[in-house]
Amino acid sequence: MSASPKGRLIVISGPSGVGKSSIVDAVLARTDARFSVSATTRAARPDEVEGTDYAFSMTREEFGALREAGEILEWAEYGGNLYGTLRRAVLPLVEAGHDVILDIENEGAKQIRAAFGDALMIFIAPPGLENLAKRLTARGDTSAEDMARRLGVAEDQMAEAYEVFDHIVVNDDLVDAIASVLDILKEPHAQS
Repeated sequence: MSASPKGRLIVISGPSGVGKSSIVDAVLARTDARFSVSATTRAARPDEVEGTDYAFSMTREEFGALREAGEILEWAEYGGNLYGTLRRAVLPLVEAGHDVILDIENEGAKQIRAAFGDALMIFIAPPGLENLAKRLTARGDTSAEDMARRLGVAEDQMAEAYEVFDHIVVNDDLVDAIASVLDILKEPHAQS
């Protein structure tokens, strides 16, 4: 009797404003994959929902204790706040045969790659930095200073993407990008 198949740990990453959330939402709507809700030390914004957007209400001390205990699979500090993926929120689902999607930044993706060599790594790239700047401007929630910082981070992320990720999907058309990610997910995967 063979062991039951495991699900996959799927990382979808890319620069801020590239359309990751739209792609992840579409993939979740069209597959049986589950979404990993990250934990954060950041307070919830008025439009955010506990357990849907993030697991909020964690102090830096609690986050640090979980990290030291090996209960956080990947983590990063961004804007003075800590963000991470809780082991208990992901690995039981993978063991039960579910694909689990992590929408995380490059630093976290590198940690997942190092710890889980069989994770499926997908990077969503803009057609170019000018296109990304237009998208960030259109969102209307990005100051000029924040825009410059985000574009600098995006340039760094794009430069290392080929070293970290299995697949690069250029989002120059959202429908096509979603179709590309769905095609990648249909590819057979090895069981560990």
